[in-house]
Amino acid sequence: MMNSWFECKVNYDKAGEDGLLTRVNELYLVDAMSFTEAEERIIREIEPMLTGEFVVASIKKVKINELIDSDIDTDDRWWKCRVMLISIDEEKGVEKTIATLSYVKAATLNGAVEYLASFMEKSVYPYRIVSVSETPILDVFNYQITNETHQKNV
Repeated sequence: MMNSWFECKVNYDKAGEDGLLTRVNELYLVDAMSFTEAEERIIREIEPMLTGEFVVASIKKVKINELIDSDIDTDDRWWKCRVMLISIDEEKGVEKTIATLSYVKAATLNGAVEYLASFMEKSVYPYRIVSVSETPILDVFNYQITNETHQKNV
């Protein structure tokens, strides 16, 4: 049973310090098996945090090879890291590269690179970090098996 990652954009009106309502767009990452489940899960996760109405404006499937989370409180940003794994085609004697995408939770760009490098030390392939960029993702909701989920799958 392979899950997929979905970027879910949520829109709602938020009262500013001046009392005026402003439209807020927030992006979340949800681990789910389908678009329908991603929508159900983002609604369930966001509802308790917001007062008033909100809209799930978009859901986009994203291919993520690795998600490197952190338990450190100050690590509050998500970074998108493109990594090239390098392998040698022994028959042809040619170097091949395999593009991978990792999301890393860290406070800073340097922290994200350090966490990624530490994670990649376990790799059997040599690698090259091609790019690291900050994402607007506020939170990640991993897949959780509940009694309701288990009953649906039985």
